[in-house]
Amino acid sequence: MSLRVQPDPTDPRLTRRLTGLDQTGRAIETSVTVERPLTLYLNGQEIVTMMTILDRPEELALGYLLNQGMLRRADRVTGVEYDEDLAVVVVRTEAKTDFEAKLRKKTLTSGCAQGTAFGDLMEDFAGVRLPEAAQLRTSWLYRLLHRINTLPSLYLEAGAIHGCALCREDEPIVYMEDVGRHNAVDKIAGWMFREQEAPEDKIFYTTGRLTSEMVIKTVRMGIPILLSRSGFTAWGVELAREANLTLIGRCKGKRFMALAGEQRLVFDADLAHVPEESAKHWRKNSAEAMGAADAG
Repeated sequence: MSLRVQPDPTDPRLTRRLTGLDQTGRAIETSVTVERPLTLYLNGQEIVTMMTILDRPEELALGYLLNQGMLRRADRVTGVEYDEDLAVVVVRTEAKTDFEAKLRKKTLTSGCAQGTAFGDLMEDFAGVRLPEAAQLRTSWLYRLLHRINTLPSLYLEAGAIHGCALCREDEPIVYMEDVGRHNAVDKIAGWMFREQEAPEDKIFYTTGRLTSEMVIKTVRMGIPILLSRSGFTAWGVELAREANLTLIGRCKGKRFMALAGEQRLVFDADLAHVPEESAKHWRKNSAEAMGAADAG
């Protein structure tokens, strides 16, 4: 299975070369991630202005509305129009919409870049139980982590960015990046909506922390397994257990930790044959930082 969607690290719109000085006073040139505002309208109503790298504005808009509960999977979308010059995306639906009351209630989430949720953060969450049929073999997990870690990425080119991947078994299907992990998640949710991709057999990977926001969005997307290189928050674990979401964090090399939905794990990998993670595949460094480490 080949990767169907991923960012292009060589796209000149997504990074910029800047000059400066390093810690020794030496002149340097480095790549930095470019972020831009994008204003989202649902029919005639302005919803939000987001800071994003602007590589997948249509998917970002749809996913944002889905994960905010302003768009339902059964809703009929009649158009998604993006105006690059105005930095505006308009989503049009067959049914009339009015979220004036919901927009008055804002929650500043734990997402990086200060994600915002409108209305009740737990709306439609209570009572959701993800299906049991999905499983995660540890042999898939280790192969999947290696494949994601070796993907060409904006993170390795310029840093200051988060990545998320939609996967099946040991293969990434879609990889998205953005300055905020909530944006990367929303892009995948929007892509799944456009492609009518079923969530029941999927695995979701994020470079970000396993917070309440990340768990809620994954459950709303209907995906039963969530992985991360990073750690957990207590409320994130509590919500994952409530929704029967398999929650696995601190995935590095041979190590991982499952704190919810452990029954889906099948321990079929021989750890003696699983390599430790190479420093060349660390995703905590930009290309320049990795070069400096190699030189040292």
